[in-house]
Amino acid sequence: MATAKATGGIITTDGNYTVHTFLSDGTFTPASVFDVEYLVVAGGGGACGGFGGGGGAGGKLANEAYDHEVTAKAYSITVGDGGAGVLSVAGNNGGNSIFDTKTAVGGGASNSSAKGSVGGSAGGNNNWDGVAAAGTAGQGNAGGISSTTIVHGGGGGGAGAVGADAVSGVAGDGGSGYSSSISGSSVGYAGGGGGGMYHAAGGGSATDGGGAGSGTGVGTAGTANTGGGGGGGALVASTHYAGGNGGTGIVIIRYIGGFAYSQGIIITQV
Repeated sequence: MATAKATGGIITTDGNYTVHTFLSDGTFTPASVFDVEYLVVAGGGGACGGFGGGGGAGGKLANEAYDHEVTAKAYSITVGDGGAGVLSVAGNNGGNSIFDTKTAVGGGASNSSAKGSVGGSAGGNNNWDGVAAAGTAGQGNAGGISSTTIVHGGGGGGAGAVGADAVSGVAGDGGSGYSSSISGSSVGYAGGGGGGMYHAAGGGSATDGGGAGSGTGVGTAGTANTGGGGGGGALVASTHYAGGNGGTGIVIIRYIGGFAYSQGIIITQV
């Protein structure tokens, strides 16, 4: 029976490549020294209700090359939780994801009455002062804003773009994320959540795992294991609807060779 070059996570093969996917905390243990490609995405930020902004996406780190050396030792893997959405005021930031020296910062929470939180990507806001919260350099982008005359939330920042600002009658869309084929198929990660609205149909849209905002109810949660930000919830009359939770993060490690099995075999390691 063939022997893997490493253990840990959910192991799949993609042609001549071996892929270790961590959907939760675990341990990656190489049997020797070799180089890997990695994708580390933190948990997305939770959104708030009351026409709050969209949650910021979890920070994204990726080398897109086989240039990160690992050795024969155990590497603890941390996969960040998504931040919880709330009814009003401010959501919760997402958790960090970690592989070796690489730490992706959890997504920033959104807010319905102040600036969104700084994070991997920042949460959107309805902060009245026209100042956006910043993302983490190299990992994400700023959230969108609102103003004193616009009662809709800005979009959460994404790995690929800033969150859109709210304009009259329209909440901000979440910032786009990052597309990767490290798993063997193209998947969008780390999209910002859409902003919520005040008593109006629709809400900010979202892509790449981010949750859409709402103008009539609860915001959509970010997609699990994408690091997407949660969508902002609505305020209808005097009723607050909660913002969506951020999506959990993910860690994927890929390298050349490792198995003599035919393509597509899946082995689960603990």
